[in-house]
Amino acid sequence: MHDIVGCRIISPRHPLIPISGDQAGFFAGAGALSGIARAVARMRARPDGCRQYAHECIGRLHAAADLNTVVHCDEQGWLDEACQADRSDAALPLRGVPLFVKDSIFTRELPTSSATPALAGFVAGVDAPVVANLVAAGAYVAAKTNMHELGYGITSNNAATGAVRNPADPAMIAGGSSGGSAAAVAAGIVPAALGSDMGGSLRIPPALCGVCGYRPSVGRYRSALAIASTCVTAGPIAATVADCILLDAAMRRQQPPPLALPALAGMRIGIPREHFWENLDGELAAVAEAALPALAAAGVQLVEADIPGVGELAEAISTPIARFETLRNTRQYLSISGCGVGFDELVAEIRSPDVKAVYESLGTDPTSPAEYRQALEVGRPRLQQAYRACFARHRLAALCYPTTPLPARPIGQDETVEINGSRQPTLFAYVRNTHVGSNADLPSFSLPAGCTADGLPVGMMLESAAGSDDSLLAIAAAIEPVFAALL
Repeated sequence: MHDIVGCRIISPRHPLIPISGDQAGFFAGAGALSGIARAVARMRARPDGCRQYAHECIGRLHAAADLNTVVHCDEQGWLDEACQADRSDAALPLRGVPLFVKDSIFTRELPTSSATPALAGFVAGVDAPVVANLVAAGAYVAAKTNMHELGYGITSNNAATGAVRNPADPAMIAGGSSGGSAAAVAAGIVPAALGSDMGGSLRIPPALCGVCGYRPSVGRYRSALAIASTCVTAGPIAATVADCILLDAAMRRQQPPPLALPALAGMRIGIPREHFWENLDGELAAVAEAALPALAAAGVQLVEADIPGVGELAEAISTPIARFETLRNTRQYLSISGCGVGFDELVAEIRSPDVKAVYESLGTDPTSPAEYRQALEVGRPRLQQAYRACFARHRLAALCYPTTPLPARPIGQDETVEINGSRQPTLFAYVRNTHVGSNADLPSFSLPAGCTADGLPVGMMLESAAGSDDSLLAIAAAIEPVFAALL
């Protein structure tokens, strides 16, 4: 519930966004880089192209049914949307593109249940602004994706809706909480999906499934959240950086920038060994370490750039902020959304034991307002200043480190996982790297960078200074082919 997006925002359909000359240039420049651009070109090549493409996507959804990526899907409605796109003559950049949307993001017609029983039949009746903007650009919502129950976990092993399975190995987790979105894209069912992120949900699933995930700065998308939350944001998951850039622009009602890539030669990328590179799974470490000489060979200047005490700074604020805002936001959401469910009823029907334990403890052992203010007003500025000092001292374009300390583990290891012979809490093991920048509100991007010997994907994360989203996206696009050569 902490990542519900679009609560009680009345979003009338925006005017359609036509393709401008600059946007047409983006499509021409994207070429093979963008799966969305290729799909749009195919659909425009024949009168029933959108419907044909929808049939293909539905066929792929059926073929990959064992991955359990979706929880709500109206196939007839999907085909109707595609037929409507075929009948339209509007020159829209996303015309006919079916998108999967995480089940915690408000959509006009399909339920928004956060994959929990108490909200199973709730239909918001409005689109969250990020969804409305994509619809205005010609896309449509084809399905709502499975996720960790109420968004509070990283395995997407949901006792109510079933586990999301990893396309690389269906016995393994897909990551969470946006697991269904990442797995659907990785399986090639649809070209892109929306997720949301508090401590890693837009980066952990893409890293474990082998696709791209972009966590923007909080507030980059207008009115993305009706209930203010410090660390939560929606964002795109897609096969390529070019697709994420295209979706990001549409979600902001902007024209996508030209695909002009920055030069890698001389670009200063920081390698923060302290915390982020420590105690990595052995096979994942080998893949991550191999990415560094590849960057150096491309001309990148790798800079040892630790942030002293960053793990402790983040840990001191992460739990108080998350717990306080989860309880506050959940109660507010249930009160104003019109879903007709109270907090006690919601908690009583939670099926996943790990989530139920958290929500029960929120009521019996809440974080105090004083603890919350200390974390938000004292601890968080210290963390942000530590990052600013690091970027300035080393003159960095970005930081680079493994998105997760370990690859996907078998479904069912919800409580603990093993890293180098030691058992660690599953949630904290996976969010160890991602939650730090989330608490500092830094934009970050997870790129696929190879696989373990067992074929499990490994993601590398790029993180840039506060507010530098456009620069980060350009850097990710420039580095993408370097990592792609390692796949």
